[in-house]
Amino acid sequence: MTTTIIETKATRIAQAATRIRRSALLMGEVQGQGYIGQALGVADVLAVFYARDDGELRLRPDDPGWDGRDRFLLSIGHYAIALYAALAEAGTIPLEELETYGADESRLPMSGMASYTPGMEISGGSLGHGLGVACGMGLGLRHRGNPARVFNLLSDGELDEGSTWEAALACAHHRLSNVTAIVDVNGLQADGPTTGVLRTEPVTAKWEAFGWHAVRVDGNDVPALLAGVDEIRSHLDGPSVLICDTRIGRGVPFLETREKAHFMPVAEHEWQAARHALEGDRS
Repeated sequence: MTTTIIETKATRIAQAATRIRRSALLMGEVQGQGYIGQALGVADVLAVFYARDDGELRLRPDDPGWDGRDRFLLSIGHYAIALYAALAEAGTIPLEELETYGADESRLPMSGMASYTPGMEISGGSLGHGLGVACGMGLGLRHRGNPARVFNLLSDGELDEGSTWEAALACAHHRLSNVTAIVDVNGLQADGPTTGVLRTEPVTAKWEAFGWHAVRVDGNDVPALLAGVDEIRSHLDGPSVLICDTRIGRGVPFLETREKAHFMPVAEHEWQAARHALEGDRS
């Protein structure tokens, strides 16, 4: 792939990330609250996987249950606002449906529920289950001869859970090259900074010690993400992990510096200002 083609793809994916952020802001304003900081921070990562025509995932947007699809597991259920925006970008969810986010009878509850939402593979909420499910899916797909891949998006706080590391051991033991973990390292948990709640660094060395091929990138740098995904795709001797350092509130400067950003308070008058900031309009 030539440099020009790579740069053009990166530009298109960055534009998709902006649309994902815009959709997340729309849903946040509908409810007046939410995990908007995480959605803004992880948008570039999701765009790399879900951007229409450019995303890494093999999907059929109009047939989310297609057996040949890649499975994307959101074990951090409170990131659902971000994944809904990505599913709308991919074409699985109608864009106008995002305005129903969190409403009664909506297919888009505030925490991810597989029984409600097309394209939502598992129900999230209690952290630490996603990678175990990914391991089981990876084993099942390999047993059936299905070449589909399994991706599990985890938070850095989810690395506090022992079950995550048990699943990491199992994936490595079974040499599941069809399983990839994606860790959003934003440094913040419900109880405070990750470094204060339970120190997990050195993250890369830990995954490597558990038998994984680990790649760490700036999760808000699209070319770096694309290079990381390319490296993981070429690794066929066991599971891989893409460790993504992201910034909560990315793209909206006054939200990037907000305290108590895990469940971010956004005043009614700030939503329009956030959209202006996202579009580069500071007026």
